[in-house]
Amino acid sequence: MFQNYTSTANPEQGPPRLKALRKAMADAGHDAFLVPRADRHMGEYVAEADDRLAWLTGFTGSAGFAAITQDTAGVFVDGRYRLQVRDQVASEFTPVNWPEVKLGPWLVEHLSEGATVAFDPWLHTAEDVATLTKAAGDHLTLKPSPNLVDAVWADRPALPANPVRAHPIELSGEKSGDKRNRMAKTLQDAGQTAVVLTLPDSICWLLNIRGSDIPRNPVVQAFAILHDTGRVSLFSDQSKFEPLGSDPHIDQFEWDEFETQLTTLKGPVRVDRKTTPLAISTLLEDADIKVAWGDDPCILPKAKKNAVEIEGMRAAHLRDGVAVIEFLAWFDRASPKGALTEIAAAKALEDYRAASNTLMDISFDTISGAGPNGAIIHYRVTEDTDRTIEDGTLFLLDSGGQYTDGTTDITRTLAVGTPLDEHRDCYTRVLQGMIAISMARFPRGLTGRDIDALARASLWRAGLDYDHGTGHGVGAHLCVHEGPQRISRATDVKLEPGMILSNEPGYYKPGEFGIRIENLIVVREAAKIGDKRDQLDFETLTFVPLDRRLIATDQLGPWERDWIDTYHAEVWDKLKDRVSPEAKVWLEAATKPLV
Repeated sequence: MFQNYTSTANPEQGPPRLKALRKAMADAGHDAFLVPRADRHMGEYVAEADDRLAWLTGFTGSAGFAAITQDTAGVFVDGRYRLQVRDQVASEFTPVNWPEVKLGPWLVEHLSEGATVAFDPWLHTAEDVATLTKAAGDHLTLKPSPNLVDAVWADRPALPANPVRAHPIELSGEKSGDKRNRMAKTLQDAGQTAVVLTLPDSICWLLNIRGSDIPRNPVVQAFAILHDTGRVSLFSDQSKFEPLGSDPHIDQFEWDEFETQLTTLKGPVRVDRKTTPLAISTLLEDADIKVAWGDDPCILPKAKKNAVEIEGMRAAHLRDGVAVIEFLAWFDRASPKGALTEIAAAKALEDYRAASNTLMDISFDTISGAGPNGAIIHYRVTEDTDRTIEDGTLFLLDSGGQYTDGTTDITRTLAVGTPLDEHRDCYTRVLQGMIAISMARFPRGLTGRDIDALARASLWRAGLDYDHGTGHGVGAHLCVHEGPQRISRATDVKLEPGMILSNEPGYYKPGEFGIRIENLIVVREAAKIGDKRDQLDFETLTFVPLDRRLIATDQLGPWERDWIDTYHAEVWDKLKDRVSPEAKVWLEAATKPLV
């Protein structure tokens, strides 16, 4: 599995590809062209055929965009990717710190008044374009355009057309027909006739299907129109759906029939301005069909997992925990020999997961970072960057698995040899943040923004921090990054029971080491205590020991020591009879109470 994902990224080809794009821009009369990471489905992850940003620039991160002028090629990335982008792109591309630097002001600064900024309306949402239009003001002209990257990408791969499989009621917990009727009721209540769905995970959740069109994500590339009757019009390569047979309430069409069917609708038609390509609302408006802006109705219900989905996630995490524990026991035997590399470690962990015979795929490309590579937040090891895991360093391993009953995502930072006092101090501060989120009780109605500071407080006291959110949503055998729930200063989504999130504070010292500790947690109703207020808390789903060698026990409060000891006791109790005899010996030592 480690070798399965292929990328069109080739930094050495960046300069000639950039030259070809600039010629196409000049021929079309455009002064700038925007190249987002997004595809027309607006999900975070894209197929190889849609990875235009990587093809052009060499940057392979999962978020970012480029703005190309005749003089400058800006690659905009957030704090997760600032080290990575500098390592990956050629000197012709200029990394830009986003969101500190906004696209609109950057374009105004780099273009003369009246310049034309072209964009593919299938790759930008209405909200994106409205924000940019406001920022550009009268200085620039925004113009929809055919995709100029596609025009110069001679060997662009074909779109995926992999078979679809059913996600049965035993795993979904709710029939597709019941979901469709439930979502249709929201349209009826709003006086809307239909909603256009483009997000692959929304469509998979609604129809109880899974696929493999996107690496590491069990989703299907399709568009769908959900009508207020509960009927669905589905658009894709229909050969993908042959294994499922037919459903009398789902009308199947080929891709090229989408625009025709869309423009025959009677309005108002709901369109999510944050997740739907601008081209779709433009087609509706040009056909005099009323557009009703509103959220994709599947997003929030999908995020609030039902009891069956949560139970599946628990089972998947125990199975995954066995694999990670087997790996950790092996790692402690192999790393002292001094020959272990980042790729070898990643492959070994994937082999342990595959040994369960239940692994469908890994849930993202394993982040296997030794020493300074661990400071690259979303580091992806290659043959060129593969480091030996040396004595006296830290090793950061962020990985996960896709199982039919759940999706996992876990990070552990490991000491190789004897850690430095600085390693232990920083690790313990990160751990204190993870514990603070794990133990949090909070009133119903709060958002991830309201509790994000809990994870950072110990780091802040030492003048430290990390440049990413504390937690992202996670799907149930769907995408490992799932909205709308987050633990972040940049969210206003209320946390609700059933939502699954990562809990992953970190600290990164560029050029030296990185630390991140991650468990998955699920929001639940908190037991009534005190004056019986309505509160929520978290159940931990991940059960894998923490590295005791990195814990500075003298920095812990008694409640933190208790949490660690209780957590380790649970790990031992749940997994001691599931692991091999050799790993059981390791596990017993790893889960002993702190001293």
